[in-house]
Amino acid sequence: MQITVDNPASAPQPLSPYYSQVARIEQADGSALLFVSGQIAEGATLAEQTRGVFETLTALLEAHGATLADVVNIRTYLTDISALDEYGAVRRQFLTGTPPTSMTFEASRLFRPGALVEVEVVAAVPAR
Repeated sequence: MQITVDNPASAPQPLSPYYSQVARIEQADGSALLFVSGQIAEGATLAEQTRGVFETLTALLEAHGATLADVVNIRTYLTDISALDEYGAVRRQFLTGTPPTSMTFEASRLFRPGALVEVEVVAAVPAR
């Protein structure tokens, strides 16, 4: 097993020097597991921020040969759980297949002031 932790140059860079965006664990059969740090995005509304988050997640996964279709687990933090339907409507635009396992939490505040949503994912990348 080989573990690589990085911040792909082809994706938006982390907002802080205190974390890496992707941990890749290579499996013996050539497949890999990707653990992607929680992502936030700019925007005035939850829908705008959610779109930005999923665009960043897409870029991070693509840098490792994966897509959102490879996501097997998603963890979401909302500052207002009553906005779950608004978040879910945007999420469904990006996760169009069978939904991954999921957990959603309400958090009183997130990493950056003004952030309304943060999303982290785990993806399983098939062997090439």
